[in-house]
Amino acid sequence: MRFWQEKGLIAQLLFPVSLLFKLCSCIRRYCYQSHLFSTYQAPVPVIVIGNITVGGTGKTPLVIALSNALFNAGYQVGIISRGYKSHPQMYPYVLSDSSTAEQAGDEPLLIYQATNMPVVIDPDRCRAVQKLLATHHCDVIISDDGLQHYHLHHDIEIAVIDGDRRFGNGFCLPAGPLRESISRLKTVDIVVANGKDKESEILMQLIPGDAYLVKDPSIKKPLSDFAGSKAYALAGIGHPARFFQMLKHLDIMLLEEVSYADHYQFDGSEFDFSDNEIPIFITEKDAVKCASLNKDNVWAIPVTAQLPDSFYKAVISLLGPASGNDSDENDDNDNDSEE
Repeated sequence: MRFWQEKGLIAQLLFPVSLLFKLCSCIRRYCYQSHLFSTYQAPVPVIVIGNITVGGTGKTPLVIALSNALFNAGYQVGIISRGYKSHPQMYPYVLSDSSTAEQAGDEPLLIYQATNMPVVIDPDRCRAVQKLLATHHCDVIISDDGLQHYHLHHDIEIAVIDGDRRFGNGFCLPAGPLRESISRLKTVDIVVANGKDKESEILMQLIPGDAYLVKDPSIKKPLSDFAGSKAYALAGIGHPARFFQMLKHLDIMLLEEVSYADHYQFDGSEFDFSDNEIPIFITEKDAVKCASLNKDNVWAIPVTAQLPDSFYKAVISLLGPASGNDSDENDDNDNDSEE
């Protein structure tokens, strides 16, 4: 909401309500910290990647990047998500190659396709963890969002912030975009800033890859092929302006910038423009909801989260060695003793 970016009249009128929201949030967290409310601690470490503001900050690309990095470091990674706007037959739901965005939600499906790792969705994150561990061998679990879900014990907390918008007017909901006070960032393990960072934050950049045709992802084109050409752009994500700005930086002339609500469900009519020869660009998150779209001019642009090696080293340092690495070391020790 626009008024969340400034301390205008609407924000001032809602400020008393935001104080109540903040108080309730603090009391709730205190109750979990002091064990007045019970928590579930998984038998393996749980890494929570979340934020303290409403709206897109870049959590999904970070979940994908960290999952792949930990897998390459020898960890068996599992992923859980609330599955916002998902409609499976029942929860918990384990994603498979036949899962659709309607069943699983757009972000979990994108994560599953990008990592090929086990993903379980359930509004009850503790139940999602239990299902994940019952169906797959994992020695670390990454929770997509859930920083405010205290019923599940967090072993490592990573907060992602928007480097441009930061914290808006600094007010909690509903007067501002904050889910929790800014001071909450002092208690997390790592703060990642998307786009622009400040001291003590780790910078994350979202790097666009080759565009691919939504109806046939095997057909790809470098974005440089579209430079200087006209195009339409559609986005149903938390911060569409970032996507549009990225296209403009690539010297693509946007005839229209069409924004939809985050997690918007496309029905196909959105792509009916007067000129069917002009390219239409959408995000990869939106593309998973348009798999059946049969158009020759709709292109998806994937992005990859780029972070310094220090970020991954910090996470691994907090985690400790992967169980597979431990077993290798134990095997070596056993061999030495036998010799």
